[in-house]
Amino acid sequence: MRNNQIRKLTYAAMFLALGLLLPFLTGQIPEIGSKLCPMHLPVLMCGLLLGPYYGALVGLITPLLRSLMFGMPPMYPGAVAMAFELCTYGLVIGLVYRMFKRKNTAAVYCALLVAMVLGRVVWGIARYVMMAIQGGSFTMAAFIAGAITGSIPGIILQLVLIPLIMYLLKNRTFD
Repeated sequence: MRNNQIRKLTYAAMFLALGLLLPFLTGQIPEIGSKLCPMHLPVLMCGLLLGPYYGALVGLITPLLRSLMFGMPPMYPGAVAMAFELCTYGLVIGLVYRMFKRKNTAAVYCALLVAMVLGRVVWGIARYVMMAIQGGSFTMAAFIAGAITGSIPGIILQLVLIPLIMYLLKNRTFD
């Protein structure tokens, strides 16, 4: 039991480190680097492989820690809204994937799509609330631009890469 907890904590730390470092790699691609949503990938993988609670925790911590350490994304409203979004990704993908008896590609896609939609909705709500507190507004056009059109390369990358990685890891245990 204790070894299992240590193993999960170690993997969670690895996913957190990946979430901190991947933006440096994608940042080298000026046109689409940030649109690849590099922090999303390790959080989604963490939720799938370690479960909803580790996924949520890594999702919550990653953007806040990255903002504190490197100044990007800016803490408010960027990192705070992303913390809600990524926390939702990790929690939801882990919960939905756990519901499937057969852990196949269809289960991965279902969990991934549900998490991606709910995470973006939570991000939009967080941005709306933060803008309202500041006396501003967050329009539907801003939501669509930030959550969908500005993230299309990242959405495609997640839909291709995550099921592929899960397929390659299908016989590995992370629990």
